[in-house]
Amino acid sequence: MPDSPRRAVLFDLDGTLVDTITLLLESVRHAFKGRTGRIPTTEEWISGIGTPLSSQLRPYAVDEADVSALEKSYRGYQRANLDRLTHAYSGVVDTVRTLSQRGHPMAVVTSKSNEMAVRTIEYVGLAPYFAAIIGQESTTRHKPDPEPVRCALEQLHAPVAGAVFVGDSPHDIRSGNAAGVITIGAVWGFYPRTVLESAHPAHLLEHISSLPALLDSLTPIA
Repeated sequence: MPDSPRRAVLFDLDGTLVDTITLLLESVRHAFKGRTGRIPTTEEWISGIGTPLSSQLRPYAVDEADVSALEKSYRGYQRANLDRLTHAYSGVVDTVRTLSQRGHPMAVVTSKSNEMAVRTIEYVGLAPYFAAIIGQESTTRHKPDPEPVRCALEQLHAPVAGAVFVGDSPHDIRSGNAAGVITIGAVWGFYPRTVLESAHPAHLLEHISSLPALLDSLTPIA
């Protein structure tokens, strides 16, 4: 039976819709260049992707002023290099277009700054398909808290029942589970399958092009 057009579909951004891992890692290396003291390893930084930048930086900073300085350096590099180091994953644009044509209300739920989220979505050609973009400044609490997911559904005027959230990080999955939506782990993203499985998504997806068929298989919304 075809999926109900009333089913809202939410997406994480980095690691789900767009491949920005090189951009994110180069940005943090730039921010910490020349510094002494504790510096995040690649593994440590990746483990925090999906949470707000300030939260990621804080364990390595001297104080809040240092957090602000690191964030300014990181964001400056990110702005300057976004176009060079950002691209949509294979199949993303076509799949999102298909879901839009089927009538699904859609939103992006990301811990990226609102400015950078909007710029990223516009750059890869996805802006026409999303009615809401929930970024870092959109909520006071952030993934894995459920507030960003709930905020997206409110902006879409969509019910929790039947809504899905597609994300590549355990932070996405825990946020969606806490909000009561159907969670789908994006295996193609930044996190290994085992890490995603530990967060208990309702479904795992190997490639985004399989998403429309997965939605068709879900129990229709009453």
